[in-house]
Amino acid sequence: MQWAVITGAFLASAVEFVEAFTIVLVVGVTINWRSSLLGAVAAAATLALIVATFGVAIVRFVPLDILRLIIGVLLILFGLKWLKKAILRYSGLKALHDEEAIFEETMAEVRARGETVSPRIQPFGLALSYKAVLLEG
Repeated sequence: MQWAVITGAFLASAVEFVEAFTIVLVVGVTINWRSSLLGAVAAAATLALIVATFGVAIVRFVPLDILRLIIGVLLILFGLKWLKKAILRYSGLKALHDEEAIFEETMAEVRARGETVSPRIQPFGLALSYKAVLLEG
């Protein structure tokens, strides 16, 4: 039973990783890799700090049964939302999720901003990469 849970969690995390990686890749290709990777590392450090700070507090001060109830309700709500999106995509009422199209769209937006490739850290590229990794992480 635990392997099924671990595999499911890993695959769900892999999907989020691909979405964040797409934006980090766009920033690296269009602006520069320094800004892109620095933003991604900073966001990962921020997430680690949030988990280290609030994770211990939640486990210490919130009773386990209440924590399980809250997480269960959230999982059901997110699961129903994902099920709805899957049904709409399968029926053709919603476009399929296409990472290549997202890559091209984000690349066009970055190029339209007029950011040039330079070895210096670009604040826009750093912020875009940071936001993507933080929100998808």
